[in-house]
Amino acid sequence: MGSRIKSMILLFLLSILLVLVGSFFGKQGAVIAFVIALGMNWIAYFFGDKVVLATSRAREVKPGEYSRLTSMLQELSMSAGIPVPRLYIIPSPSPNAFATGRDPRHASVAVTEGIMNLLNEQELKGVLAHELSHVKNRDILLATIAATIASAVTMLARMIQWAAIFGGGRDSEGRGGNILSLAGVMAMVILAPLAATLLQLALSRSREYLADESGARICGNPLFLSGALRKLAKGVTAIPMQNANPSISPLYIVNPFSGRSFANIFSTHPPLEERIKKLEQLGF
Repeated sequence: MGSRIKSMILLFLLSILLVLVGSFFGKQGAVIAFVIALGMNWIAYFFGDKVVLATSRAREVKPGEYSRLTSMLQELSMSAGIPVPRLYIIPSPSPNAFATGRDPRHASVAVTEGIMNLLNEQELKGVLAHELSHVKNRDILLATIAATIASAVTMLARMIQWAAIFGGGRDSEGRGGNILSLAGVMAMVILAPLAATLLQLALSRSREYLADESGARICGNPLFLSGALRKLAKGVTAIPMQNANPSISPLYIVNPFSGRSFANIFSTHPPLEERIKKLEQLGF
């Protein structure tokens, strides 16, 4: 329960951040941003998974396709005691995977073409079990909502940037802005997306450790996932994901932009070396 309360507080802070960014356009902008925040939460709850999958260019696996992968997902879902999620393929050579959806009955698991070419069957089971644990633990909804709101914060920050460029820093009465006001605009443009990322970081890191451990129990061997993470660290470093949306990067099993997430204090993923160490210390 403590973790859920913490997550809801972080989502509330993300919504407040969105309103603060909107307040750049005045009281009316703040009200509009508040309405957008409410709308984003509603959209993210019912359609967030579809938005994330569409953004990732994922396509649903048709009957008869990827039969071995489908069988693994069915087997692991039975072990986890949840309905079998829909399976999606992302047309990317970069190795990665994520889960999304509002609850176990409306969940989807997406894997890239690259991850299937890189990992062996046991390692793929470890990755799928990790994603199914996100589904079982019901934390994918919070992550999806956070990704949707963070996208809105980034979008508004960019609107402010263009408004400052073309508006010349003028206030509501048409007077020219000064260096201080322009500095405030630039600070908003830079710091708002960073703050959204940091809030996502706080939401994401703890859930990854939990998903690693419970995923290891679902597949029956923590070494399946630890071996997969080692390969994914090298694979994503060699082939980072192109045109990935930074706001949904916390959903992926590893940072899609670089496998060296342990070197980046702003990464929404915990250090891979630490995740591997914790998995190898599990005694089952």
